[in-house]
Amino acid sequence: MVDAKQVRFIVGVIGNVISFFLFFSPMPTFWRIFKNKSVEEFQPWPYVATMMNCMLWVFYGLPVVHKDSILVTTINAVGMGFEAFYISVFLIYCGGKKNFRRNIGLYLVAEVIAVAGIVLITLFAIQNEFAKQTFVGVICDVFNIAMYGAPSLVIKKVIRTRSVEYMPFLLSFVSFVNAGIWTAYSLIYKLDLYVLISNGLGTALCASQLIVYGLYRNATPRDEDKTKPSEIEIPATA
Repeated sequence: MVDAKQVRFIVGVIGNVISFFLFFSPMPTFWRIFKNKSVEEFQPWPYVATMMNCMLWVFYGLPVVHKDSILVTTINAVGMGFEAFYISVFLIYCGGKKNFRRNIGLYLVAEVIAVAGIVLITLFAIQNEFAKQTFVGVICDVFNIAMYGAPSLVIKKVIRTRSVEYMPFLLSFVSFVNAGIWTAYSLIYKLDLYVLISNGLGTALCASQLIVYGLYRNATPRDEDKTKPSEIEIPATA
Protein backbone atom coordinates (compact mmCIF):
# COMPACT_ATOMS: atom_id res chain seq x y z
CA MET A 1 0.00 0.00 0.00
CA VAL A 2 1.29 3.46 -0.95
CA ASP A 3 1.63 5.75 2.05
CA ALA A 4 1.40 9.54 2.16
CA LYS A 5 5.17 10.01 2.01
CA GLN A 6 5.39 7.99 -1.22
CA VAL A 7 2.45 9.90 -2.72
CA ARG A 8 4.19 13.16 -1.91
CA PHE A 9 7.36 11.95 -3.59
CA ILE A 10 5.44 10.92 -6.72
CA VAL A 11 3.65 14.28 -6.87
CA GLY A 12 7.00 16.02 -6.44
CA VAL A 13 8.51 14.05 -9.33
CA ILE A 14 5.53 15.02 -11.52
CA GLY A 15 6.11 18.62 -10.45
CA ASN A 16 9.76 18.31 -11.46
CA VAL A 17 8.79 17.07 -14.93
CA ILE A 18 6.26 19.86 -15.51
CA SER A 19 8.67 22.46 -14.16
CA PHE A 20 11.39 21.17 -16.48
CA PHE A 21 9.23 21.89 -19.51
CA LEU A 22 8.40 25.35 -18.17
CA PHE A 23 12.10 26.10 -17.84
CA PHE A 24 12.58 24.73 -21.36
CA SER A 25 9.72 26.77 -22.87
CA PRO A 26 11.79 29.89 -23.78
CA MET A 27 14.14 27.78 -25.92
CA PRO A 28 12.47 28.78 -29.26
CA THR A 29 13.21 32.41 -28.41
CA PHE A 30 16.87 31.63 -27.94
CA TRP A 31 17.00 29.56 -31.11
CA ARG A 32 15.74 32.66 -32.91
CA ILE A 33 18.43 34.78 -31.22
CA PHE A 34 21.06 32.23 -32.19
CA LYS A 35 19.93 32.15 -35.85
CA ASN A 36 19.74 35.95 -36.12
CA LYS A 37 22.91 36.52 -34.06
CA SER A 38 21.04 39.28 -32.23
CA VAL A 39 18.87 39.61 -29.12
CA GLU A 40 16.71 42.12 -31.05
CA GLU A 41 14.24 43.66 -28.55
CA PHE A 42 14.13 40.70 -26.20
CA GLN A 43 15.01 41.54 -22.61
CA PRO A 44 17.24 39.50 -20.24
CA TRP A 45 15.70 40.68 -16.97
CA PRO A 46 13.05 37.94 -16.57
CA TYR A 47 15.85 35.36 -16.81
CA VAL A 48 18.12 37.27 -14.43
CA ALA A 49 15.25 37.49 -11.92
CA THR A 50 14.41 33.80 -12.36
CA MET A 51 18.03 32.93 -11.59
CA MET A 52 17.66 34.65 -8.22
CA ASN A 53 14.39 32.81 -7.60
CA CYS A 54 15.98 29.45 -8.39
CA MET A 55 19.01 30.05 -6.17
CA LEU A 56 16.74 30.85 -3.22
CA TRP A 57 14.58 27.75 -3.69
CA VAL A 58 17.64 25.54 -4.09
CA PHE A 59 18.76 26.67 -0.65
CA TYR A 60 15.25 26.38 0.83
CA GLY A 61 14.97 22.73 -0.21
CA LEU A 62 18.25 21.67 1.39
CA PRO A 63 18.08 19.75 4.71
CA VAL A 64 19.82 22.63 6.53
CA VAL A 65 16.64 24.68 6.00
CA HIS A 66 13.79 22.28 5.27
CA LYS A 67 13.92 18.51 5.60
CA ASP A 68 12.10 16.27 3.11
CA SER A 69 12.04 18.93 0.37
CA ILE A 70 14.96 17.81 -1.76
CA LEU A 71 12.73 17.71 -4.87
CA VAL A 72 12.38 21.48 -4.53
CA THR A 73 16.17 21.73 -4.70
CA THR A 74 16.59 19.36 -7.67
CA ILE A 75 14.27 21.15 -10.08
CA ASN A 76 15.52 24.59 -9.17
CA ALA A 77 19.11 23.45 -9.65
CA VAL A 78 18.06 22.40 -13.16
CA GLY A 79 16.39 25.80 -13.53
CA MET A 80 19.63 27.54 -12.62
CA GLY A 81 21.32 25.67 -15.46
CA PHE A 82 18.67 26.81 -17.95
CA GLU A 83 18.82 30.42 -16.76
CA ALA A 84 22.63 30.43 -16.92
CA PHE A 85 22.39 29.27 -20.54
CA TYR A 86 19.77 31.90 -21.46
CA ILE A 87 21.75 34.70 -19.83
CA SER A 88 24.93 33.54 -21.57
CA VAL A 89 23.16 33.77 -24.94
CA PHE A 90 22.18 37.35 -24.15
CA LEU A 91 25.75 38.19 -23.23
CA ILE A 92 27.08 36.68 -26.45
CA TYR A 93 24.57 38.22 -28.86
CA CYS A 94 23.75 41.58 -27.27
CA GLY A 95 26.03 43.23 -29.84
CA GLY A 96 26.59 46.94 -29.42
CA LYS A 97 23.85 47.59 -26.87
CA LYS A 98 25.31 50.19 -24.55
CA ASN A 99 26.37 48.91 -21.12
CA PHE A 100 24.25 45.77 -21.67
CA ARG A 101 26.85 43.24 -20.55
CA ARG A 102 27.95 45.42 -17.64
CA ASN A 103 24.41 45.84 -16.32
CA ILE A 104 23.67 42.12 -16.54
CA GLY A 105 26.93 41.36 -14.78
CA LEU A 106 26.18 43.86 -12.00
CA TYR A 107 22.74 42.39 -11.40
CA LEU A 108 24.14 38.85 -11.25
CA VAL A 109 26.87 39.89 -8.82
CA ALA A 110 24.27 41.62 -6.64
CA GLU A 111 22.12 38.48 -6.67
CA VAL A 112 25.02 36.24 -5.66
CA ILE A 113 25.95 38.63 -2.83
CA ALA A 114 22.32 38.77 -1.64
CA VAL A 115 21.90 34.98 -1.69
CA ALA A 116 25.26 34.51 0.04
CA GLY A 117 24.12 36.93 2.74
CA ILE A 118 20.86 35.02 3.21
CA VAL A 119 22.76 31.73 3.43
CA LEU A 120 25.22 33.09 6.01
CA ILE A 121 22.47 34.63 8.15
CA THR A 122 20.47 31.39 8.02
CA LEU A 123 23.39 29.14 8.91
CA PHE A 124 25.15 31.24 11.54
CA ALA A 125 22.72 33.80 12.96
CA ILE A 126 19.53 31.71 13.18
CA GLN A 127 19.59 28.56 15.29
CA ASN A 128 15.93 27.53 15.41
CA GLU A 129 14.79 25.29 12.55
CA PHE A 130 11.35 26.91 12.30
CA ALA A 131 12.92 30.38 12.23
CA LYS A 132 15.24 29.29 9.42
CA GLN A 133 12.30 28.03 7.36
CA THR A 134 10.37 31.22 8.01
CA PHE A 135 13.25 33.54 7.12
CA VAL A 136 14.14 31.79 3.85
CA GLY A 137 10.56 30.78 3.01
CA VAL A 138 9.17 34.32 3.21
CA ILE A 139 11.91 35.63 0.92
CA CYS A 140 11.29 32.79 -1.55
CA ASP A 141 7.55 33.48 -1.52
CA VAL A 142 8.02 37.17 -2.32
CA PHE A 143 9.99 36.31 -5.46
CA ASN A 144 7.79 33.39 -6.48
CA ILE A 145 4.52 35.31 -6.15
CA ALA A 146 6.00 38.17 -8.17
CA MET A 147 7.01 35.71 -10.89
CA TYR A 148 3.61 34.03 -11.05
CA GLY A 149 1.89 37.41 -11.08
CA ALA A 150 4.06 38.98 -13.78
CA PRO A 151 1.98 37.73 -16.76
CA SER A 152 -1.13 39.15 -15.11
CA LEU A 153 0.23 42.62 -15.93
CA VAL A 154 -0.92 42.06 -19.50
CA ILE A 155 -4.54 41.49 -18.40
CA LYS A 156 -5.20 45.24 -18.53
CA LYS A 157 -3.98 45.32 -22.14
CA VAL A 158 -6.18 42.31 -23.03
CA ILE A 159 -9.26 44.04 -21.61
CA ARG A 160 -8.40 47.36 -23.31
CA THR A 161 -7.68 45.86 -26.74
CA ARG A 162 -10.07 42.88 -26.46
CA SER A 163 -7.20 40.79 -27.85
CA VAL A 164 -5.34 37.83 -26.29
CA GLU A 165 -2.47 38.14 -28.78
CA TYR A 166 0.08 38.72 -26.04
CA MET A 167 -1.38 36.31 -23.48
CA PRO A 168 -0.22 32.86 -24.59
CA PHE A 169 -2.76 30.26 -23.48
CA LEU A 170 -0.29 27.37 -23.26
CA LEU A 171 2.06 29.22 -20.91
CA SER A 172 -0.79 30.23 -18.59
CA PHE A 173 -2.27 26.71 -18.66
CA VAL A 174 0.98 24.87 -17.94
CA SER A 175 1.83 27.42 -15.24
CA PHE A 176 -1.59 26.77 -13.69
CA VAL A 177 -0.98 23.01 -13.69
CA ASN A 178 2.54 23.53 -12.32
CA ALA A 179 1.33 25.72 -9.45
CA GLY A 180 -1.47 23.26 -8.71
CA ILE A 181 0.90 20.29 -8.55
CA TRP A 182 3.27 22.07 -6.17
CA THR A 183 0.30 23.19 -4.05
CA ALA A 184 -0.74 19.54 -3.73
CA TYR A 185 2.86 18.58 -2.92
CA SER A 186 2.93 21.10 -0.08
CA LEU A 187 -0.21 19.60 1.52
CA ILE A 188 0.70 15.89 1.41
CA TYR A 189 2.42 14.10 4.31
CA LYS A 190 4.03 17.23 5.77
CA LEU A 191 2.59 20.71 5.42
CA ASP A 192 5.08 22.98 3.66
CA LEU A 193 3.61 26.38 4.39
CA TYR A 194 5.87 28.44 2.15
CA VAL A 195 5.54 26.22 -0.91
CA LEU A 196 1.79 26.31 -0.25
CA ILE A 197 1.53 30.10 0.04
CA SER A 198 3.35 31.02 -3.18
CA ASN A 199 1.91 28.19 -5.28
CA GLY A 200 -1.60 28.55 -3.88
CA LEU A 201 -1.56 32.21 -4.87
CA GLY A 202 0.16 31.24 -8.13
CA THR A 203 -2.69 28.86 -8.91
CA ALA A 204 -5.21 31.66 -8.36
CA LEU A 205 -3.21 34.14 -10.48
CA CYS A 206 -2.84 31.67 -13.36
CA ALA A 207 -6.54 30.81 -13.10
CA SER A 208 -7.40 34.49 -13.47
CA GLN A 209 -5.26 34.63 -16.62
CA LEU A 210 -7.10 31.62 -18.06
CA ILE A 211 -10.48 33.15 -17.22
CA VAL A 212 -9.56 36.40 -18.99
CA TYR A 213 -8.27 34.41 -21.97
CA GLY A 214 -11.56 32.49 -22.14
CA LEU A 215 -13.60 35.70 -22.01
CA TYR A 216 -11.67 37.47 -24.77
CA ARG A 217 -10.32 34.72 -27.05
CA ASN A 218 -13.20 35.15 -29.54
CA ALA A 219 -13.70 38.88 -29.00
CA THR A 220 -13.31 41.37 -31.83
CA PRO A 221 -10.06 43.29 -31.18
CA ARG A 222 -10.15 47.06 -30.98
CA ASP A 223 -7.92 48.90 -33.42
CA GLU A 224 -4.92 50.11 -31.49
CA ASP A 225 -1.23 50.50 -32.00
CA LYS A 226 0.21 47.42 -30.34
CA THR A 227 3.70 47.12 -29.04
CA LYS A 228 4.71 43.73 -27.77
CA PRO A 229 5.47 43.83 -24.05
CA SER A 230 8.72 42.53 -22.67
CA GLU A 231 8.81 38.77 -22.69
CA ILE A 232 7.72 37.33 -19.37
CA GLU A 233 8.82 34.00 -18.03
CA ILE A 234 7.12 32.05 -15.29
CA PRO A 235 9.45 30.40 -12.96
CA ALA A 236 8.93 26.72 -12.62
CA THR A 237 9.85 26.72 -9.00
CA ALA A 238 8.17 25.04 -6.11
